[in-house]
Amino acid sequence: MNTKSGQHFESLFRLLEDLIVSKTEALRSEPSNRKAKPDFRPVESFDMDFISESVGLKLSKEEEFICFLSLVPYLNPGFFDSIISKMFPQGAELPELGGVKGSSHRGFIPTAETALFLLSGNLLSKRIEVIKFFDPGYALSKYNILQLEAVNHGEPYLSGKLIPSSETLEKILFGNVSRPKPGLDFPAKYITTQLEWENLIINDSTRLEIDTIKNWLAHNETMSKEWNLQDKFKVGYKALFFGPPGTGKTFTATLLGKHFSRDVYRIDLAQVVSKYIGETEKNLEKIFQKAENKNWILFFDEADALFGKRTSVSSAHDRYANQETSYLLQRIEDFSGLVILASNNKTNIDSAFLRRFNAIVHFPMPDPAERLHLWKIYLPSNHTISADDLKDIAARYEVTGATILNAVHHSAINAFEKSRYIDKDDITESLKREFRKEDRMPV
Repeated sequence: MNTKSGQHFESLFRLLEDLIVSKTEALRSEPSNRKAKPDFRPVESFDMDFISESVGLKLSKEEEFICFLSLVPYLNPGFFDSIISKMFPQGAELPELGGVKGSSHRGFIPTAETALFLLSGNLLSKRIEVIKFFDPGYALSKYNILQLEAVNHGEPYLSGKLIPSSETLEKILFGNVSRPKPGLDFPAKYITTQLEWENLIINDSTRLEIDTIKNWLAHNETMSKEWNLQDKFKVGYKALFFGPPGTGKTFTATLLGKHFSRDVYRIDLAQVVSKYIGETEKNLEKIFQKAENKNWILFFDEADALFGKRTSVSSAHDRYANQETSYLLQRIEDFSGLVILASNNKTNIDSAFLRRFNAIVHFPMPDPAERLHLWKIYLPSNHTISADDLKDIAARYEVTGATILNAVHHSAINAFEKSRYIDKDDITESLKREFRKEDRMPV
């Protein structure tokens, strides 16, 4: 935090202290002496436009105040306790002020009740007006700016703590947001590429489908507004990439992200899929909540594990497995961004999903001409293979782009160690090695 922003927060803390004292003293006065209207209007007195600027949304003054209130324990942990102890040296119960103590944090943590009291006092009509800002359809919750902590069953939900998201904290305090680290709380990994579209060799039919996805990423928002299509189509775009391993499915996803400056996250199925009932849904929900409204591209590799065919119900396990698949289908349909599912075989995917994909893109094995192009792209200039020999290799060995890249890499390592250029024998031996890795018979 720079000096200027620190001074800004100090000014806000002074105003907040005045507000707490003013509201609390009005509460302590005799009912007959209380003013009919609040004597302090925080939305007019607090300069908090920087909060809207930081989160990239135009928030109301009340929403900015609630967001600021959620930051107080992070910036000044003893702030509320200091004010309360000065006002009530002998201690006092102030249920109207709300607030709770944490299990680790020893200070006062604001709740939604705290915000209601400071914005509305005891004016019932004003309190009802402010409560709406905690509704899931409003910006604070909808855009994951902050959330209310769940409370025990039967207790008023407004007694939940105001919890700013990690992104909100980073945006306001540091001006940027770091990429989430993969782990149990976020079972996905950021993926990217240093290569360009010229390195992607696919047939014309596949390229046309990819071009449609590119057009959606480039124009969907503008098109939907200008042509008034917001209510006619479901949000987001769902694509299935299918074909043998190494044919460019992951590569294409990373190129789309690079071209449109969107982060691409590959879902770690090992951490998502659980044998315990309900856990897979919970793990997946963490990803979607994190990704909402961030323009991310979600890439589900080997998606059969999550989106495979539903089975006939012969046991309780089958019933829950089918419910899990149905949940996943609905959750993907509700996601507003681009979701790509990758599979080696389209027939492994449940038909209920297939009907809902915006695009089904086939990545077949490259033909001889495409393989020749791939060899020319990946081979360094340091080789002695003739054009005819290279054409023969491309025609003879039916392999994917990934296998070609592996063969070139293996050949380059061995040739460089011997201080010579890559030759035809290096390539053929490397290809045989790749065939053995795949349990295929060398040609």
